Amino acid sequence: MSGVADLLASALILIGAGFVLIGSWGLVRLPTILERLHAPTKATTLGLGALLIAAMLFSRLRLGVWTVHELLIPLFLFLTAPISANMIAKVHLHRQRTGAEGDRPGLAGSPPPPDDEGDWATFAAPEEGASRLPAGD
Repeated sequence: MSGVADLLASALILIGAGFVLIGSWGLVRLPTILERLHAPTKATTLGLGALLIAAMLFSRLRLGVWTVHELLIPLFLFLTAPISANMIAKVHLHRQRTGAEGDRPGLAGSPPPPDDEGDWATFAAPEEGASRLPAGD
């Protein structure tokens, strides 16, 4: 049984290390803030989750002890990473909207200029008489 535990933990460690490496590389190499958000919030979070699950499985299968700490850490990361990325994106969009110094154009090109009607994530007020409920509800 220890050979299976070693093989399973090793596979999860390699997968996790690969995700962490790709996420860290993306954080350093991508040019704009919005593009850099994807690396730590997705790849690195998955990598750390795989590493901690490998530690939890190894301690159970090899040492015979259940540990919950390694399960709580990825749960905390999976809950907080999207929220922090959303807040960073909102601040970046607000800075663009107010005319603050922006980033250079990224791999996807320059962001579209905001129009008078507002775009998908602005502080624009709803139109006069617009319903807050989707059609059909």
